[in-house]
Amino acid sequence: MSAVLTKSKHYLFTSESVGEGHPDKLCDQISDAVLDRVLELDPNAHVACETFATTNFVVIGGEIGFQNPDPKLPNIIKNEVEEIARRVAKDIGYDSEEVGLDYKTFEFMNRLHSQSPDINQGVVGTGLEEYEGQQGAGDQGMMFGFACNETPVLMPAPVYYAHQLLIKAGELRKSGKIAWLRPDAKSQVTIEYDGFKPKHIDTVVLSHQHNPEIPYDKIKETIINEIIKPVLEPTGLLDSKTKFYINPTGRFVTGGPDGDAGLTGRKIIVDTYGGMGRHGGGAFSGKDPSKVDRSAAYMARYIAKNIVAAGLSDRAEVELAYAIGVPYPVSIMVETFGTEKYDVEKIEKAVEKVFDCTPAGIAKTLDLKRPIYSKTARYGHFGREGFPWEQTDKIEALKAAIN
Repeated sequence: MSAVLTKSKHYLFTSESVGEGHPDKLCDQISDAVLDRVLELDPNAHVACETFATTNFVVIGGEIGFQNPDPKLPNIIKNEVEEIARRVAKDIGYDSEEVGLDYKTFEFMNRLHSQSPDINQGVVGTGLEEYEGQQGAGDQGMMFGFACNETPVLMPAPVYYAHQLLIKAGELRKSGKIAWLRPDAKSQVTIEYDGFKPKHIDTVVLSHQHNPEIPYDKIKETIINEIIKPVLEPTGLLDSKTKFYINPTGRFVTGGPDGDAGLTGRKIIVDTYGGMGRHGGGAFSGKDPSKVDRSAAYMARYIAKNIVAAGLSDRAEVELAYAIGVPYPVSIMVETFGTEKYDVEKIEKAVEKVFDCTPAGIAKTLDLKRPIYSKTARYGHFGREGFPWEQTDKIEALKAAIN
């Protein structure tokens, strides 16, 4: 579908989110908690940590490459990984097998090992001769960032509101106000558009794990009145025509890893833009910032958000592409979907002038070699305050470069 047709067309667009207790999100949070602990010990470490969870069982595997020569560091991590996994499960609310996982008793397996020296040499700058001494990209691939003026945080409305529903549900569950909610949950929001403008929330789907004794009518009424309406009524897009589907199967008692196995990196669209905007295919969680799958996706969002915040366009999608071991992007692309206020080539040239898109430059600009990643692994990596890639501090620099 072309940008021109989309701008002049009525259509429905749907995005989903999942709660912090979703089995895939449990795994993302464990992987990022391990990453944060490694970065506390060695900010330059290279990490690729994967987690798998099923019925009362969790396994962690992957690679860690400490750049600090301290021989104690590998043993510190080896001894702490299980504790980290159990702490994450406890914080989410997995405190019994009945709710899907028991942080106290689940079987645990650690299969982390040292990083491949072949990969390490390309990243630290001892690979290709012409780039000697420069940090190369940790892998090849393309990464996308997106921003639009549909919401105050410059995120697409469907995924942003889907996240907000589950953030609210999590607050009510953990505070005890709705004590019969269990950790696992999913949401989905369908919005009617006129061109690029949201006009109406057509459908809301919210499935939330619950205690077995709670009648369906109470579940439906509570979720609509205590979660959905307080979040969505202020948008002005909710009305009497909006359809609600609450726990459509009628029962959602068995959940978490007991209901469905979890794996790191399986919610890449939830993590990004809900399908509105392209995705390069690489997951984020468990990866240190030398992996451009993660860091360049953050930079692409940072660039796109600043483009829109600067008024250069109403929508912006940025693609960055890399080759392993090479310190510079092989391509930078900006797409504005016909909403640009300046020539797109001028915007691209301004981006190249203002933003350092080398892996080392990204890590420095966004201060990524810190333990900041556990918070990213739930409710999306974008559109929430407190992350450096959500800043709009390059507005004036972009305007100056354009002019």
